[in-house]
Amino acid sequence: MKSVKIIILCCVFSIISCQKEDILEPQLVDIFKAEQTFLLNKSEIGFNVKKEGVYIITMIDKNTNQVVSREKIKCVIGNNKIKVYTKTLSSQYLYLKLEDSFDNQLGNTTIKIK
Repeated sequence: MKSVKIIILCCVFSIISCQKEDILEPQLVDIFKAEQTFLLNKSEIGFNVKKEGVYIITMIDKNTNQVVSREKIKCVIGNNKIKVYTKTLSSQYLYLKLEDSFDNQLGNTTIKIK
């Protein structure tokens, strides 16, 4: 009788331990809502758009006002995220600008590379 109880307990514990846990992904804050953001290499940034389409994200060196990076991104309505690689950038302060495909500026912020 004791061995039956042990087997049943082992079965119950194995069933409980195999249940899928709900893992919540951290919500990315809209980077264009902040006045300044600190970034590390391979950081993810998030932003919101109201229409689906192609958007342009531009990084501009704050000191020389030269374009460091410009990318076209296909976005969906609502939250979007991209990974930013900063290891090869020489500047520490950058302007980050979001534009739609008609060159309308939708957001801008300053980022500091750590």
